[in-house]
Amino acid sequence: MNTVPILLDTDIGSDIDDAVALAYLLRQPQCELMGITTVSGEPEKRAMLADAVCRAGGREDIPVHVGSENAWLVPPKQPHAPQAAALSDRWPHREFTKENTAIEFLRQTIRSRPGEITLLAIGPLTNIALIFAMDPEIPTLLKSLMLMGGWFTAPRSEWNILCDPHSAAKVFAAPVPNLTAVGIDVTGQCRLPAEECRRRFVQAGGALELVSAMAEVWFHDVPEIVFHDPLAAALIFNATLCKTEAQLVEIELTSPRLLGQTLLVPEAPSKPHQIATDVDPAAFFAHYFEVVGG
Repeated sequence: MNTVPILLDTDIGSDIDDAVALAYLLRQPQCELMGITTVSGEPEKRAMLADAVCRAGGREDIPVHVGSENAWLVPPKQPHAPQAAALSDRWPHREFTKENTAIEFLRQTIRSRPGEITLLAIGPLTNIALIFAMDPEIPTLLKSLMLMGGWFTAPRSEWNILCDPHSAAKVFAAPVPNLTAVGIDVTGQCRLPAEECRRRFVQAGGALELVSAMAEVWFHDVPEIVFHDPLAAALIFNATLCKTEAQLVEIELTSPRLLGQTLLVPEAPSKPHQIATDVDPAAFFAHYFEVVGG
């Protein structure tokens, strides 16, 4: 079976769907998960969570690195990692400091396998913009970049982009060979109520046992899980889950009121980005739970 080398950049510890996506990658037989980098407030706690999920899934071999805590030019919008409250002695994990080791790890890993690696970014794009700025050849050395981010059917700003719009602008402007963005207008169609998540996660076991514990922190305020990030992850391995179209995407940076909006440029002579335009939620959930169990 051919495998796909994956680097995961995540703000795991805020919304629960990052952990749900990581559980999928750990069970996906075609995924060669080469490492995980964390981004946004308390990135060291996010790294502990990522490591704990990996270990709960029987994987102690996956490198986990702490990334950037603050956005480039805007104040932090998610300074804490609330799901770290789910960590306990039941869920072993390594300890991490705030030292940023993610950028050099990304640089070395991508350079070690030029043209082979898919970078899956499911949080604010600070780490990605930093590595692109520090080593401008890196975008061209990727096989592809898969993003969960953007809002393409309404004049609104999606959270991952809004948390660091200037980094998002740098990433969309970079010469990545294949960049696909799965926006909230599409991922928002894939949702399950809390009780069904509890039942199916427990049935699946493994990493989803810890994810289920993390989800209880989430369910305190939200009665469902929207599978934003898992859809982006699954699309790497099953391109039929979403319809996509070629577009040029730009990020609004000039207007404070519109900051972070993902703007399509239909008259652009070149359209280097693929954006998801539709999804079959039933097909997605069948695929997701076929991979993870439950």
